[in-house]
Amino acid sequence: MRTKNTFSILFWIHPTRVKNNQTPVFTRITVNGKRANISLKLQVDIGLWDSNRQRAKGNSAASRLLNSYLDQVHAKLVEVYQNLKYKEQLITAELVKANYLGEGENSKTLQEILEYHRKKIETTLTTGTLRNFGVTEGYLNKYLKSQLKTKDIYLKNLNYKFICDFESYLNMYWPKGHPKAMGHNTVMKHIQRFRKIITLAFHLEWIEKDPFLRWKPTYEKTEREFLSANELSNLQSYDFKIERLDRVRDLFVFSCFTGISYVDIMNLTKENITIGIDGDKWIFTNRQKTKAPVKVPILNKAQELINKYDNHPITVITDTLFPIISNEKVNLYLKEIADACGIQKNLTFHMARHTFATTVTLSNGVPIETVSKLLGHSKIASTQIYARVIEKKVSEDMRILKNKIDIPIAKLTIVK
Repeated sequence: MRTKNTFSILFWIHPTRVKNNQTPVFTRITVNGKRANISLKLQVDIGLWDSNRQRAKGNSAASRLLNSYLDQVHAKLVEVYQNLKYKEQLITAELVKANYLGEGENSKTLQEILEYHRKKIETTLTTGTLRNFGVTEGYLNKYLKSQLKTKDIYLKNLNYKFICDFESYLNMYWPKGHPKAMGHNTVMKHIQRFRKIITLAFHLEWIEKDPFLRWKPTYEKTEREFLSANELSNLQSYDFKIERLDRVRDLFVFSCFTGISYVDIMNLTKENITIGIDGDKWIFTNRQKTKAPVKVPILNKAQELINKYDNHPITVITDTLFPIISNEKVNLYLKEIADACGIQKNLTFHMARHTFATTVTLSNGVPIETVSKLLGHSKIASTQIYARVIEKKVSEDMRILKNKIDIPIAKLTIVK
């Protein structure tokens, strides 16, 4: 059974707070017998106040101005109450007051959802992902400050135009220390992260409408760089005299023959090596990025590298398969390695994973479904991007097809 709410509004003054015949004006909201007072930040001459009418007496300019404002306050309070009633919320005097003062759920700000989202993901996402969200937040704050001349904005004021303007700002922004402005796909990544944050606000019912409803991301197609068979062979056989370069080369090559990412290699221990279904050694682990399980048979080259570091002074202490080294140093040393080996490509550690997918597996006839499992992809669509760039594989497949269909008509047997 639904209960009927009682709601009333009273304007009153504080006769004990009179100073120079001026006293503050308040409004009192009463819902179901419970009260909440709001200071209107106004003063009225105590001699002009009519307690029965709850308005100022007379027709002076000051009285008309005050009474007009009180009428507006009354109308706004009634509107707040009706909106809460329409949403079938449990209405209290304090809730009406909070919404009137802009402190209700509908008056949450962008900074509030950024803080809420930050706390929500701090223990669930990887360090790299947290850092990426932090960068996006930084650009949002720079946009607010430089373009809107503010530090915050109400979520209810976010709209499609805000998104488009923020996107345009990112397209024009030149990060300090970078050789060029952001690429289109980088801008899309920032907008996508912003979208996830605002979607959270929508699910929390902090906003009534999703401003991203009509926004669609667009990505420029890019080819994943990888090492060719010759480049990989040169990298493997190069004799590095500097130990740090030799070690980083080994880590890169190990990834080329396992498809395991840098962070996951750093976490590998002997416990991750087990005997697989075929009786050979496998690596069983979980991707730190997605928590997806990864099971990779250990190829001979990968096993050689594991053996090489079995009794290394660092691995003996850390109990890891390979010596620990930071991602920043790895990618820095890879630049030196590329120069030494004559590799013209922008060598990064993630390229090893691309090389495993293309040069080592797909190019050698490993089915894409198997490669997807080895890489720990949850969707085969994530793996198909590698298959699109292997021209050699396309050529071989088309040659097989050509041999099948290029049969002289005279040799065909027609069955009636």
